[in-house]
Amino acid sequence: MVLDLLVIGTAITLGPLHNSAFILLLSSRRGVRQGLAFLLSWLANLIAVIAVVVLLTGGQPPARHSAPSTAAVAAKLAIGLALVLYGGYRHRRPPRPHGPPRWTARIDNASAVTAAGLAWVLQPWGLVGAGAATALDADLSTLTDWLALTGYCLLATLSLIVMETYAVWAPEAANARLNALMSWLERHQEQLVVTLSVLVGLWLSARSIYELVA
Repeated sequence: MVLDLLVIGTAITLGPLHNSAFILLLSSRRGVRQGLAFLLSWLANLIAVIAVVVLLTGGQPPARHSAPSTAAVAAKLAIGLALVLYGGYRHRRPPRPHGPPRWTARIDNASAVTAAGLAWVLQPWGLVGAGAATALDADLSTLTDWLALTGYCLLATLSLIVMETYAVWAPEAANARLNALMSWLERHQEQLVVTLSVLVGLWLSARSIYELVA
């Protein structure tokens, strides 16, 4: 479980779409406040999903090869295959110009509530679902699994935490470097989406098949 959560959390935090949007928020007139609203909403979403799983299981993992356990593994397999297919589709489709989303023109006037809502919209729900299916195996009677779930939520938010902290403590340097990072993300968005989708999809598929047949 720990290794799967590490892979999923890393893929979430490296996603180019929400990181680009977060940099745009930080560069706006009330950037630090909007960025904090986005970050807290993002983290709250991850925690809420894990909390629902824990409530459903009572903090005790289902027996191996039981119906709930098999359903969770099958869900991870389906997500993994979907990610591989999506990565292949994005790789094969003709290149398209990536203009800024229309909402960026109104970003300076956006409220903290809007920034918080944007975090939920940009959440990579497929990966979040894979994390939830993995968390089904958590045994909350052990400190190790508590730490694993906490670490997963923090890891999936790590890029936002780093950028927000940078913007608070060194705003001028952060503005220049984060804008350069956003430009790089825009130029390499397709490659990043394809690479993350295929690699994580293959990982989830292979792990799920092994769990089903072992």
